[in-house]
Amino acid sequence: MLGLLFMAKKKKKTLEEQVHLIQQGDERLHNELIDSYKPFIAKTVSSVCKRYIHETDDEFSIGLIAFNEAIQKYSSDKGSSLISFAEVLVKRRVIDYIRKQSKHQNLSFDMTNEDPEEESSQSSIEAELSIDEYQKKTEEERRREEIIQFTMVLRQFDLTFKELVEQSPKHADARKNAMEIANTIVNNQELKEILLDKKRLPIKQLESVVNVSRKTIERNRKYIIAMSLILIGDYVYLKDYIRGVLET
Repeated sequence: MLGLLFMAKKKKKTLEEQVHLIQQGDERLHNELIDSYKPFIAKTVSSVCKRYIHETDDEFSIGLIAFNEAIQKYSSDKGSSLISFAEVLVKRRVIDYIRKQSKHQNLSFDMTNEDPEEESSQSSIEAELSIDEYQKKTEEERRREEIIQFTMVLRQFDLTFKELVEQSPKHADARKNAMEIANTIVNNQELKEILLDKKRLPIKQLESVVNVSRKTIERNRKYIIAMSLILIGDYVYLKDYIRGVLET
């Protein structure tokens, strides 16, 4: 949802929309999606195995099957994206495979001769997966908290998050210009005070310090106010989006 503030709307079907079509029986799209996400599968499997995984490796095949399983089982109602869901499922299936392989290998040995290092390595993989999932959930929760906090601040300026999404500049250059104007406001004490005290954009004063027409400023007024508030406030994730645009 955050990306909608900083990116133009795309006509291309989203990944989730593609998955819905696949679940309805689109085999061609199914094959194309699987093929395009092979690098993602290899990278995810490699992160579990702690080594580079080739498409000829058994572990890659397990990951491929798990990714396909994720496509078939995915539902947007669950709240997570397909990629997040698939990543967890692929890692779990690969860990299950490693466990089974380890168990089969140990059948030919006495239980007292189990390799402590192998046991430790397996525990380490599982621990890292748990930590990784926890960190992702924590990050998602912090993003949600930021949006809630930001939404409350917007109300003071008679703005809503929905308005920003709908009225954000459609072109990348326009969004970047608006963010640069916001950056100017934040770095100018007088302009910043007017914005925060009067709860309005200091358009007249801005005209004298930015090389942008009054008409353009007024057209993007709500977006400029929102970007300014993000830069002023304590918004770690929202600020990352702005930095990414300004640095391009």
